[in-house]
Amino acid sequence: MVPSDAGGGLMRGDLLSDPVEGLDEALAVVDAFDEALVAGLLRPGPAQAAGVSGLAGAVAGTPLAARVAEAAEKAAAGTGGEDHFVALAAARNALLGSVHDALVQRIDEAVGRPVEGDETAGPEPVAAAPEEAANLLAAARSWLCDLARGGWRGLDHELVAGAAPVVAAMLPEPGMRRRAALLDGFAAELAASCPGATLERVPVRRWADLWSRALLLTVPGSAGAGAVGTVTGRLLPLGVDVQEHATAVQAQVHAVLEPAGGGAPRLVRASVSAPKPDTVVGAGLWQLLRPRMSLLGAVGEGRSAEVEAMPVTAEGDLLWDDALARTGEPADAFATARVMLSAATAARVEPLDRHPVRIAVPVLLEGYAAREGEDGLAFEVAGRLLAVDTDRMPAAGPLTPEAVAASHSCVGLLRWDAGKFLLQPLAVETTVRKKTVAVHAGAWAGGTSDKAGVRAEKAATDAVAVLRERAGRLLRT
Repeated sequence: MVPSDAGGGLMRGDLLSDPVEGLDEALAVVDAFDEALVAGLLRPGPAQAAGVSGLAGAVAGTPLAARVAEAAEKAAAGTGGEDHFVALAAARNALLGSVHDALVQRIDEAVGRPVEGDETAGPEPVAAAPEEAANLLAAARSWLCDLARGGWRGLDHELVAGAAPVVAAMLPEPGMRRRAALLDGFAAELAASCPGATLERVPVRRWADLWSRALLLTVPGSAGAGAVGTVTGRLLPLGVDVQEHATAVQAQVHAVLEPAGGGAPRLVRASVSAPKPDTVVGAGLWQLLRPRMSLLGAVGEGRSAEVEAMPVTAEGDLLWDDALARTGEPADAFATARVMLSAATAARVEPLDRHPVRIAVPVLLEGYAAREGEDGLAFEVAGRLLAVDTDRMPAAGPLTPEAVAASHSCVGLLRWDAGKFLLQPLAVETTVRKKTVAVHAGAWAGGTSDKAGVRAEKAATDAVAVLRERAGRLLRT
């Protein structure tokens, strides 16, 4: 048993290292199907047919059984249609969903955290897409099915270019932008890899994930609803997860919500994203995000936030509105974690989002020893090693691998990747001159006096000013 908080909770480190029954078998079925997509399903060989048939066998006895069995038979014969490919994608998603559920259940057992019951309100029903939107979804589905027939080795620029007119037609429709963004990013990644026949390495799992998710999102109503309710209470931030790409950045604040009317605390998230030029990096990212969400200022100052009637989805995502929030009293993330984290309920995940890569559970870990090995940094707790994912720590904050290695307490996100659990640090406590000092990944979210942060902010300010000047010049010509 590994002590993890002072609120009565213990984390079972052994449960995180013990095998999960059935997990390897489920992933093996997914891998076999994904390999079938490499060469394509236009003229499937015996190995591809076996991979498709294995998918049908894995969901036998479920409500999907009959449809997937028919789809597998048609696909193995090279005569699969759009409905058949959608059924196969649904079966694949169901298998990965079962893996997700098994892993989350193991985490819940390890940390002793309650989960919201089945009586929790789910998403509001989504109205069927209008006829013109249905036509766009059909066009996207046709392109994705052509990809499956040609396979990743059969990629060429003509095939990939088929997504461009679909994306262009989707983008003006607000309800279609989620799908358009996925298709656009997927197509851009495929285009950068053309021709597929010359690829040294195919990202098999990644492209199959993108393909199956995009295909399921072509089913009318699959994009899901927005807010399903509102919450009022005190929001106690735990940390910030920053996800950065060349042209976009997102900051996701993980927090505990203490309802105003009483009741169990809840785990929630609040996200903000923004487009960015590739010259804005490091602490400069906060300049793009701060104006869009006041919560970042509260996080940077180490304060709570009071929210009133803030919209929230069934998955615990706050649809942030600055008009519905105000900065509250000082709040220490480690105090919140020690007192409330083990009792905070976690929202259930929507069916389409049940995937191992989506797992990111806030946890508190204490009483460990840092170990450097061939596979990188790990925390040893009661003789068990938990890998630490330092690659996910952003350059937009003062948290460094060195600080993590010298720490004795850590608030982080428990993830699962490459067959094992990983800990992504959001904040650590370390000892400096016999005093406990906390270092947060999101410490610069509201501004900083740190020399490195100030330099990065200034460089970002200069870069943005130059870009704005150039953009203005282009608009005037």
